[in-house]
Amino acid sequence: MPVLLRDGPYRFYVVSWDRNEPPHVHVQRDNSSAKFWLNPVELASSRNFNQSEIRRIYRIVERNQDTLLEAWNEYFNS
Repeated sequence: MPVLLRDGPYRFYVVSWDRNEPPHVHVQRDNSSAKFWLNPVELASSRNFNQSEIRRIYRIVERNQDTLLEAWNEYFNS
């Protein structure tokens, strides 16, 4: 699971079996996780994050959208 970005306590990564899905990242902190679509940025699913953290993570994904999309494409198209 390649890590594309770390921001504070959050780890943003992709998993190889997601190749056939639209571009997205998984986010993890401790026992909490979420999945965000990248284009457009949208929450796909979340487990154990409260709404405040979801908003914070959303802003991180939005701010890094281009970098995350580029990393997704490099990983799955190489």
